Amino acid sequence: MDTYDEKPEDRPGDSDAPVSRLPAGVARDERENPPADDVAPAPGEAGRTADAAGESGPASTGAGGDTGAPGPAAAAPGEAGKAVDAAGESGPVSGGAGGDTGAPGPDGARPDETGEVARLMERGGPVPEAMDPHGPPPAPVADPGGVIPVAPRRGMAALSLRYQIAAALALAVVAVAACVHVGMVFLHVAPSNTLTKKHGRAIDDWIYPEFEQNWKLFAPNPLQQNIDVQVRAEVLTADGGVRTTGWYDLSALDGAAIHGNPLPSHSQQNELRRAWDFYLGAHDTANRPSGLRGALSEDYLRRLVVLRLGREHALGRGDSFARVQVRSSTTNVPPPRWSDEKVSRTPVYRELPWWSVPESERSGVNA
Repeated sequence: MDTYDEKPEDRPGDSDAPVSRLPAGVARDERENPPADDVAPAPGEAGRTADAAGESGPASTGAGGDTGAPGPAAAAPGEAGKAVDAAGESGPVSGGAGGDTGAPGPDGARPDETGEVARLMERGGPVPEAMDPHGPPPAPVADPGGVIPVAPRRGMAALSLRYQIAAALALAVVAVAACVHVGMVFLHVAPSNTLTKKHGRAIDDWIYPEFEQNWKLFAPNPLQQNIDVQVRAEVLTADGGVRTTGWYDLSALDGAAIHGNPLPSHSQQNELRRAWDFYLGAHDTANRPSGLRGALSEDYLRRLVVLRLGREHALGRGDSFARVQVRSSTTNVPPPRWSDEKVSRTPVYRELPWWSVPESERSGVNA
């Protein structure tokens, strides 16, 4: 083999410049003049450019701008286009710090799909507000008429001003009435004080008979007896005779009216009992008045029993009441089965004297 002279710079490996190895079909001017990175491809062009690169083969850029051999991390021919196409189908390509995506562009595509936000952030340039992923949230979208929808009002806010005022006044009245009632009940059950002494009549008018309060249920010795109030009458008959009725058990009649009634009246429950307690509190055991209220309690109890006899049709046609007599029948409540306590079941009666019925009450209607 003949020897020949070669310039050092023409020998492979002797020069500092990297050796360029081009794939078949790539022109040298394309290697020496690569496309500028500053030009952003239009939306949709990135995938076609990558596909074209995949068909012609990958080219890696060296340190001096020349095209070098593909490195170990370079993709195989045609893989770049597939990767870009897959990114376009799955979502926008993240770029820049944080990997956030930009806002949708005018044509429906997100600006960061083309890598423009990443390039602007790498160069340190300003990012437009519409493309900034960290920008303010978009304004609410108005309907075609230009009116932003508002959430419907609820509750009292949905009422008109007139009905709101009426509802507020009704609530105020209820609140005031509740406060007054609670105050009256408190003064009624509280020990005697200046207010109860000065306004005791007004307090009693408010409380009785519907809101009566007592402590008998919680007393050390609660009631363990059944007390029945009974009455009988002397009747003047139409032919001038006199007859005496049997005993009417008024307490038993009230109990029968209450039994099975979900809403019994207050009078059925307490009217007769309160009248009897009123009488006992104003008389001693010999039925003598013990205070100024003795005569009042007698009149109250008499008028009540005459009215009840009239309701029970104790009078015949043309008859009238001449006198009435009241008595109580007290029976001990039997102890429970597990108790050894022994009590008498015999009723104890307390009979009151006969009371004459005034002329205005003898019919039993207007007593």
